[in-house]
Amino acid sequence: MAEHCARLWLKEALCDVTLLGRSLEKTERVAADLRVRSPRAQVHALQADFADPLAIARQVDAICAEAPVDVVLIAHGSLPDQVACQQHLDANQEALMVNGVSPVLFAEAFVRHMEKADRGTLGLIGSVAGDRGRKSNYVYGAAKGLVTRYAQGLQHRLAGSAVKIVLIKPGPTDTPMTAHLKQDGGKLASVEQVAQQIVSGMRQGKPVVYTPGKWALIMMIIRHLPQFVFNKMDI
Repeated sequence: MAEHCARLWLKEALCDVTLLGRSLEKTERVAADLRVRSPRAQVHALQADFADPLAIARQVDAICAEAPVDVVLIAHGSLPDQVACQQHLDANQEALMVNGVSPVLFAEAFVRHMEKADRGTLGLIGSVAGDRGRKSNYVYGAAKGLVTRYAQGLQHRLAGSAVKIVLIKPGPTDTPMTAHLKQDGGKLASVEQVAQQIVSGMRQGKPVVYTPGKWALIMMIIRHLPQFVFNKMDI
């Protein structure tokens, strides 16, 4: 998602882009593609330990020391195996860290700088899975529920300032993270469509972006189902 959003931002305007990833090799590969697509743009690839709060703070401080940031998209995550998370606490811990704790640490680190500058838009990718715990993916959903509550708190804290926090809730999307769902016949949204809606929502500073939009209605229904009805559903 982040890669396609970067393509759209570079297509719209000449800008400096910094990509921060867990694997420098993979991040540099994405950066090289963006440089080909936009030869005049400055595209940098960096690596950080996404599980180390001190490393996150140092890297974000270094990025923001170069120049004020206008747009930040926090988009990393993984789709864990629910059964493995139930059986192995280390898998459970990793899933919660990668999908919940790490994104909010990055958000807090960037928001400190945005608040001082009184400018900027931060997009934080959650998930429709965070709207209600379901037996098929409640560990992942719990992590994304953390992201949701954290984003809401940031929005409340920054209300009235020029800093915008955009909570993004994609449904199942055709990315490497969901490749196994596609193999199993799952219907996935195109990453191009989702990226367009993310970029548009962040440009408008929307508090919440469900993408595709149908998920706003679907999740509203799921959130409001009575417990005795919900417990009979195999989802």
